[in-house]
Amino acid sequence: MTLVAALFLLVGLGVGSLLLPVPYLVAAPGLTVNTLGEGQEGPVIQIEGVKDYEHDGSLSMVTVQYAGGPQQRLDFLTVVTAWLSPTQAVLPEELLFPAGRTAEEVSERQTVQMNDSQTDATAAALNQLGIGYEALPVVNSTVEGMPAHGKVEEGDVILEVDGEPVPTEGGGDPEASVGSAAVVDLVGDREPGETVELTLERDGRSVEVEMTTAEGEAGNAAVGVLIADRMDFPVDVEITVGDIGGPSAGMMFALGIMDRLSEESLTGGASVAGSGTITSDGQVGGVSGIPQKMVSAQRDGAEYFLVAAESCSQVAQSAAHDEMEVVRVETLSEAVEALETIRTGDGELPRCE
Repeated sequence: MTLVAALFLLVGLGVGSLLLPVPYLVAAPGLTVNTLGEGQEGPVIQIEGVKDYEHDGSLSMVTVQYAGGPQQRLDFLTVVTAWLSPTQAVLPEELLFPAGRTAEEVSERQTVQMNDSQTDATAAALNQLGIGYEALPVVNSTVEGMPAHGKVEEGDVILEVDGEPVPTEGGGDPEASVGSAAVVDLVGDREPGETVELTLERDGRSVEVEMTTAEGEAGNAAVGVLIADRMDFPVDVEITVGDIGGPSAGMMFALGIMDRLSEESLTGGASVAGSGTITSDGQVGGVSGIPQKMVSAQRDGAEYFLVAAESCSQVAQSAAHDEMEVVRVETLSEAVEALETIRTGDGELPRCE
C-alpha cells in the first residue's frame, strides 16, 4: 500500500511539474499587413500634399506573435510542445523583457520604435525618390558617464562637427547621411580617444564644446548623445497598423511609401513580403523572428521574401524557406533593384549564402 501511494505521489508530482510556470516565451507566426492595402481604419499608408497612386500587388510587413512573459508565464508543457513545433520557437524571457523593465515599459519602447521607424522610412523613401526634406539634429538626451554628459544639453541643435556643417537637406543622394545620421558619421570618423568639437545652437546662440571621444557599442568613436531629428517633410505620411510595435517593418514601410508616390508599380503585381529595419539613409538592418515571419508570409500568399543580410542566418531555420524566393538586401536601393528584377524578370536576385 505504501509503495502504491508513493507511486501515485510521484506521478502526481510529475504531472504537476508540467503545469509549473517557466520564464520562457513562445514565438509563433503572426499577422501580415499589406502596406499597399487597407487596414481596419482605412489605407495602411495615407499620403497628403502630393498626388499618390494605387497599384496591384503587395508589399507586406510581417509580425511575430509572442506568448508568455513575467505577468503571464507559460507552463512547462506548453513550452515543450512549442519547442517540438516546426513553426514556433522558444526564447528566454529576458530577450523581450530585460531585467528591471516592466511590461508597460517594454510596450512603450516598442511604440517609440514603431513611430521612429515610420519617420525613418519616410525619409529613406523620399531620399530614394529625390524628394527634398529637412532633418535637423536635436539632442534628446545624453548618456551618463559619456563625454557629452554635462556639456551638451537637451534641445541643443548640432550645427557643426570640427567646423564641418552637418548636412540637413535630404533627397539628394539616396544613401547620403543627413541630420543625426550625419552627426554619427562625422563624430565616428576618428579613433576613440581623439578629440572632437561640436558647434551647437542653444537658446538662439552659438555654443562650442570640445571633448575627448569614447568607444561606442560598435567600437567607433562616440560622445554619448541621443538625437531625435526634427523632420520637415513636404508631404504628410500617415501609417496605421494597429497595435503593433517595434522597428522591424521599416524597410517595408519605405517601399510602401515609394510605391504610393510612384506612377509605376514597384512590384508589377507580385506578392512580396519582408522584414528589416531602416535608417533615414536607407540602410536595412537585421531583425529577429525571421523563421516565424517567413511562415506568416508564405501562409498569406507571398511569392518573395525580402530579408536583411544580417538576418540571413535565420532563413534556413524556417519551415517556409523552400516555399518562397528569399532575397537578401542591405539597403533600400538594393530592395528597389530586387523589385525591378521581380517586375521585369531580368537579372538575378541576390540570395542568402
